[in-house]
Amino acid sequence: MGHLDHAALGWLTPALSYAMACTGAALGLRCTVRALAATGRTRRNWLLTAASAIGTGIWTMHFVAMLGFRVSGTDIRYDVPLTLVSLLVAVLVVCAGVFAVGYGRNRAPALLLGGLTTGIGVASMHYLGMAAMRLHGEVNYDPVRVGLSVLIAVAAATAALWAALNTRSPLAVASASLIMGAAVSSMHYTGMFAVSVRVTPSGEALPGATAMQFIFPLAVGLGSYLFLTSAFVALSPPARERQAPVSARQQPAGPRERQAPVSARQQPAGSTAP
Repeated sequence: MGHLDHAALGWLTPALSYAMACTGAALGLRCTVRALAATGRTRRNWLLTAASAIGTGIWTMHFVAMLGFRVSGTDIRYDVPLTLVSLLVAVLVVCAGVFAVGYGRNRAPALLLGGLTTGIGVASMHYLGMAAMRLHGEVNYDPVRVGLSVLIAVAAATAALWAALNTRSPLAVASASLIMGAAVSSMHYTGMFAVSVRVTPSGEALPGATAMQFIFPLAVGLGSYLFLTSAFVALSPPARERQAPVSARQQPAGPRERQAPVSARQQPAGSTAP
């Protein structure tokens, strides 16, 4: 059995992966709050941004944590197409859950359906990412811990969607995102502690890309997307602030304003005001 090290780079990868999970959660929750206050295409666009933020944050969290994963006696490579599929799955299933909440008429059923769909999708993303791993040996899983990780994923997703429906203030969103980041990280490491590897020494070259060749640049790019989008959302005024100038322009004129043009028309030509 190969020795598994989940933090080969020390606390850097766990701390950074937690920060990415929290950033994605905070951005997603904030966008969902904006979506629920909007209608039409504006709501749809905010929900799409929320789904991409949460899905990207969860995926980035997973693979940043995997940068610190080592197995003694073998190198590790990643299948590029399957890794990208795991990213697509993360975004699509989160999108389904967010839209179920954003457009659901009955909040309780929509919340349960969205939480279940999103949680299973998050777990699927995790294990697809693990399936993309290539090493000299055989990877096995403890089914009890795998089941526990799926339950944690469903609970975390449901809690996040509930927070999106019930939190409005930036402080509440920040608190909810910290809790969700901790839940997603717990799900990841519960799934990782379910892993055991039977190493088969071999001199053959492994297929795929190393973490630094592929995972690291992609994680940096997606992390930059999260931070830039967070800045855009933070600087974007809420709907009520954008509607305020329109309401002011549409407000009926007062009695003095309505009488002024009439008085001006009644003023004799060539006369001057007293």
